[in-house]
Amino acid sequence: KEVIKVIRAEVSNAYDRTLNILRSRIDRFGVAQPSIQPIAATGRIMVELPGIKEPERVRKLLQGTAELEFWETYKFNEISQYFGEANSKLAKIVGQSDAKQKIEAAKEEKSTEKKEESSSKDQTTEEETTSDLLKQIEESDTTATDQDASFAEYAKKNPLYAYLHPSFYQDKSGQYYAAQRAEVGYAAVQDTARINSMLKKVKNVFPRDLKLAWMVKPDPSRPDVVELIALKITTRDGSAPLGGGVVTNARQDYDANGKAEISMSMNSEGARIWKHLTANNINRQIAIVLDGYVYSAPNVNNEIPNGRSSISGNYSLKEAKDLANILEAGKLPAPAHIVQEAVVGPSLGHEAITSGLYSFIFAFIAILLFMILYYSRAGWVSNFALLTNMFFLFGVLASLGAVLTLPGIAGIILTLGMAVDANVIIYERIREEVRSGKGIQLAITDGYKNAYSAIIDGNITTLLVGIVLYIFGSGPVQGFATTLIIGILSSLFTAILISRIIFIWLLDKNKTVSFGNKVTLNAFSKINIKFIEKRKIFYALSGIIIAIGLTSLFTKGLNEGVDFAGGRSYVVRFDQKVNPDDIRADLAKVFEESPEVKTFGPDKQVKITTKYLINDESIDSDDKVETKLYEGLKGSFKNSITKEQFLSDSDGKLIGKLSSAKVGPTIADDLLKKSYMALSFALVMIFLYIAARFRKWQFGVGGLVTLAHDSLIAISMYSIFSGVLPFSLEIDQSTIAAILTIIGYSINDSVIIFDRIREYIGLHPKRDLKDNINSAVNSTLGRTFVTSGTTLLVLLAIFIFGGEIIRGFIFALIIGVIVGTYSSIFISTPVAYDLTKNKIPDTIKK
Repeated sequence: KEVIKVIRAEVSNAYDRTLNILRSRIDRFGVAQPSIQPIAATGRIMVELPGIKEPERVRKLLQGTAELEFWETYKFNEISQYFGEANSKLAKIVGQSDAKQKIEAAKEEKSTEKKEESSSKDQTTEEETTSDLLKQIEESDTTATDQDASFAEYAKKNPLYAYLHPSFYQDKSGQYYAAQRAEVGYAAVQDTARINSMLKKVKNVFPRDLKLAWMVKPDPSRPDVVELIALKITTRDGSAPLGGGVVTNARQDYDANGKAEISMSMNSEGARIWKHLTANNINRQIAIVLDGYVYSAPNVNNEIPNGRSSISGNYSLKEAKDLANILEAGKLPAPAHIVQEAVVGPSLGHEAITSGLYSFIFAFIAILLFMILYYSRAGWVSNFALLTNMFFLFGVLASLGAVLTLPGIAGIILTLGMAVDANVIIYERIREEVRSGKGIQLAITDGYKNAYSAIIDGNITTLLVGIVLYIFGSGPVQGFATTLIIGILSSLFTAILISRIIFIWLLDKNKTVSFGNKVTLNAFSKINIKFIEKRKIFYALSGIIIAIGLTSLFTKGLNEGVDFAGGRSYVVRFDQKVNPDDIRADLAKVFEESPEVKTFGPDKQVKITTKYLINDESIDSDDKVETKLYEGLKGSFKNSITKEQFLSDSDGKLIGKLSSAKVGPTIADDLLKKSYMALSFALVMIFLYIAARFRKWQFGVGGLVTLAHDSLIAISMYSIFSGVLPFSLEIDQSTIAAILTIIGYSINDSVIIFDRIREYIGLHPKRDLKDNINSAVNSTLGRTFVTSGTTLLVLLAIFIFGGEIIRGFIFALIIGVIVGTYSSIFISTPVAYDLTKNKIPDTIKK
């Protein structure tokens, strides 16, 4: 029992490690958001990769165990005689086999009685053997040129050499000699399995310390053949003297000829063994073997003391990158095999995707019109910069092979808001300069100059969040971070450079440049709200909302989606084409919650995942769920179907439930831990940057309090309104992206206000801190109104027209933008004030 317990623990541990390694490999594969589900009690893992166009590349990525080994090698001239013996022995085996076939044919012609009498006789036919190996090679050469001799006849006498061409070379005198290299011969790719089978039959002929392995792919000069390499076993247990566990870093690089290779670094133990191994094999080859195939067998010229090595071969840049990624992620503790593969339809139905796209375009056009109406001719300039930014963003994402997932949408929306925000900050500063009496050219110059600080600070803090989340995050977190980083960089480029170039061109052409009309030019310029004096009111308001939210979280809890809670998965085939949205609506009635429904293969087949009764551990829980499943789906069949027919597992079934599985949560514990760690580290980075940039830790604390405030309220809304609003508010992968978006938006807003406070303190050092803060916040209200308004416009359009499945996700973003705008004005600044009071010294400069 104890042994079984240990074995089961090791199996469970190997399964968990395999899950983590596969997730690490997939994260390095690209920016596509993966879905990885451990299927409980089956030893299987389900991987969904959206938008993948190279399935063969993915198969290699998932199934490669990454068992890297470094082997010493034999030279062929040291072992050539054994191959001659193997060839002769195989010839005898072939002769015996032919003789038996002839005897059996003769027996069939005789009577049954004679067959039985002769069945016990052991008859063999002697075959002529060749004792001299070089003679066999010469015979091979003359046979190949002899038109009268057939290949079949030659293969009978030389079974091994008919398919494996040994590494013998002919000198000028016509004499054959064995090559002094590890390559024992070469064969056609399609013949490797046949040769492997032959070598197994005569393995006793070869030395025990000889191991044979094929090169992983053919040489480009001979694309149809691969070489066989002789490895030398030097350890007692038959393992390689050095394994891949010592590799600490692997990356794709280029060799001296510009070809792709993989550079590796080893730990101290590996470097020590590698030094010893290379020192003992100078002028010999060391084979680098991965998953049983030789990737390269370089000749050792000198001792390598630093543990550095490289794998070179004839593979493409993509193959080199994938191989480096696999080595970096580590080897699988057990082989992984693909047991089922299918094309899965989108979670969002075609109508939802179309309506979501149209709503985004509608909102985007509305933003362009608003900017023109609000900023007049300058609005045209910002629109051109905004369009250019979107072009760059989607262009880079497309070149990286990214796919549009919900976290990606969140990143794009945040990028759109920040791109508009950068232009708005510049325009509001220019309008201030115009109101102070400056000419338009000087106002533009000073406006850009004064706006740089706020734009750079706001974008750097958000960029820090993106970088930390990309490095430490995984899955949806990393997908969101990628989109965000690209969006921030493109926004900075288009808002600062492109718009400035256009204004310079317009002024050089003596064109009129206006930044508003009679209605909008002085908007928000005369507002004077006493924010600091009223801060306790807003503290109380936030406290009440958070208290209600916490009460709901502790009493009502969260509606965890399949990603967190796990669930049951079913593949169902219908007798007619079905719409996933209709199936989802029908099942929501019987399950009392909306399941996940996707087209799975043909349009008559769907995959349904539900967490209904997932926590019910009773014996009949599966039967209860399947009964509900039948009740919800029976109306979708063209012809009536009984429950027994629907649930039948008989082979060859054309309709009904094809398969079922109980799946574990997509976001496993390690993924949650990574997300928490990434988020915590990002918050620390934000605090340090704000504290250093504004020379006051109180501002950093104000920013962190704001982020905690916003995140807590957003999560609370999921609990408070779950079951109240007419759409799903499940906590799933997209919720993480929504929270991250709220954090990015909120910190950007807060930093811009902090920047203006710092400026006012520098301009009016003797003024009371309270007055400086009030003036600073009032001066940013125009920018806050435009930026928040345009972002909300996009979100509201998608919320109303984007479809049912995405509505909960967009709802979280809307709450986040509203709360983020509110907290940056009414929470972060007052908190910084209360921590500081009048202690800010005059040394804080603009």
